[in-house]
Formats: sequence, structure tokens, C-alpha cells
Amino acid sequence: MQYKNFPMVPRVIFGRGSFNQIQEILTPKRVNTKAPFIFLVDDVFENNPWLIDRIPLRFLDQIIFVSAEEEPKTSQVDALVAELKSRFTENPSGIIGIGGGTLLDMAKAVAIMLTNEGSAADYQGWDLVSNEAVYHVGIPTISGTGAEVSRTTVLTGPEKKLGINSDFTPFDQVVLDPELTRGVPQNQWFYTGMDCYIHCIESLTGTYLNAFSQSYGEKALELCRNVFLEKNVRDEDSEDKLMMASWHGGMSIAYSQVGVAHAMSYGLSYLLGTKHGIGNCIVFNHLEEFYPQGVSEFKKMVRKHDIDIPKGVCKDLSDKELDKMIDIALMLVPLWENALGKNWQEIITREKLKAMYQKM
Repeated sequence: MQYKNFPMVPRVIFGRGSFNQIQEILTPKRVNTKAPFIFLVDDVFENNPWLIDRIPLRFLDQIIFVSAEEEPKTSQVDALVAELKSRFTENPSGIIGIGGGTLLDMAKAVAIMLTNEGSAADYQGWDLVSNEAVYHVGIPTISGTGAEVSRTTVLTGPEKKLGINSDFTPFDQVVLDPELTRGVPQNQWFYTGMDCYIHCIESLTGTYLNAFSQSYGEKALELCRNVFLEKNVRDEDSEDKLMMASWHGGMSIAYSQVGVAHAMSYGLSYLLGTKHGIGNCIVFNHLEEFYPQGVSEFKKMVRKHDIDIPKGVCKDLSDKELDKMIDIALMLVPLWENALGKNWQEIITREKLKAMYQKM
């Protein structure tokens, strides 16, 4: 039996206000004055001095604002890498991603592609990266994706939506400051939190389940239930707990996998540009056949927080468009195997997937 020897994030700091320690964290990692730190920041913070004024810029350091309106693309990563290589004579001392899953995935991908030839699209898949990435730091400003701890960076390429899954992908340092999540709108807070909840359900009911994944997944699920079912207010305690749920949920996938909701939401994202959290919610809302208890509980959370889950997003799609979504979903073999076992293709046919998408 061969076991995967997975890397984990080697350094993490947790606590309200821990973002203020970013300078002391980064200073020892500066290569020289010509190798800048590049801060990739969600452009929602562009006019927010409470966060921006605390980013310590020295020498050639730069903030680059990136829109998170769309899921990250391989073409975006390639353009950023080309821009950095043309602007500076040396590779950056580090790439720091500040934002949600889109910005964290972008930071991981840029750090990888600064030291690996070709396009980011060439590395979509499992264990295709040869060279160690530039030092990279993840600072989440919303909780739920698990991107801060995962060994993948999910990108939409010219042919598929798939992660760069590699031992060089995880961050070298993560800063978990729950204060940074305080301004997240209610719907977005819920959709991204549900990404974590759905991670847990898919991991804990999957055929890949083992004690490693189970221990993290059960803790994340307990924290999600506390935040979204038991508590009646969204307070500092909720922010702290949801940030740790996201961490544990991401860890639960390391030795496991996600399942049906993630596989199908990749299709929605590729074709329609649906963002990951809301895409998972749209799909999971219709998956009673696969996750009866999880979907029932999910619907209770939706009612409790008065959240709108979009309906009819696939009703006007052509057969050609539906076929493309099905192609994308079926590429994700490990997800289907985890959900349904080695014989998953006997259960999930193209016709069944088409009928499922048409319900959404």
C-alpha cells in the first residue's frame, strides 16, 4: 500500500488583530531590496484604509488589486506572471493573497508559475508541478473555502476547470484574523460558509473516508452547525468559529475528496461563471438522492437565515451548453469515486447528469 505524503501549511498565526503582525512575519523572508513583496488584494478593499493602510510597503513592494467578480482563470494568472517578470529584474520575495478563495487561489497559482515554465493551464491536474513555488502567504477575508489550507488552486482554463494540485501549492504561511471577515455581506457569508459545510458532508459520506479526514471533517461540521443552526446572531464568536471550520474543512479533504456537489458546480462555473460558493448551494439544494440528511439540514439553514438560492439557472441552456457542463463534471473522476465508489459510471450517466442540471 502506497500512502500520499502530503505537505501541510508550516506556519499559521490565529487571532483577532493578528494581521497587524504581517511586517514582522515578512521581513525575515525578504530576499533583497530588488525582490519585492507583491500583495494581491481583492479590489473590494481598494478604498478601505482600515485594511490597506496596514499593509507594510517597502522598497519595490506593490499592491495589485484583483477583481473577485469571476472565478480565477489560467489566462489571468499568466498575465499577472508576465507583468511581474517584465516589471522586476528578480522574482518577488513573496506573493501575499488577501481576500476570499479567488484571491488565495490566484496567489498560490502566481507563486507556482513564477518558477515553472509555460502556462498555468499546463499544470491543471495532479502532481504536474516540478519546481518549488515562490514564498507565498494566504490571508483570508472570508471563511469557508478552505483555500487557505488546501494543496490545490482551482482555475478555469481554456478547456476545463481544474486545480493545480501539487505539493508546492500550499501556503508557506497563513494569517487567520477573524476581524478581517467583519464586513462580508450576509448572502456571501452564507454561500461561502456552505462551501465548508458541503466539504464536510461530501468528505464524511465518501468512500475515501478515513480517520484523518473524519477527525477534521467532524470538527468542521460541528462548528458549522453551531454557527448556522444553533446561534441566532452573527458575532465575534461566529467569526472565530467559522474561520476555524474553514481550516478544518480544508484539512478534511487532504486525505479524502469532495463529491457530487463540487463536481457539478465546476460545470456551472465553467459555462455560466457561477461563483463557487453559490454554485455549490445551487447544486446541493437538489442532491437529496445522494446526501439526504445533509440536504435536509442545509435547507433548514437556508430558511433560518432567509437566504435566496437561485433557481432556473440552467433552464434556457442549449443541448450543446449542457453537454459542455457535463464534460467538465465528468472529468473530475476522484470526486465521483469518492461520492459513489469505483463503479460510479454505472450510476452517473450523461443522461442522468443532464436531467439533474435541468432541475437547477
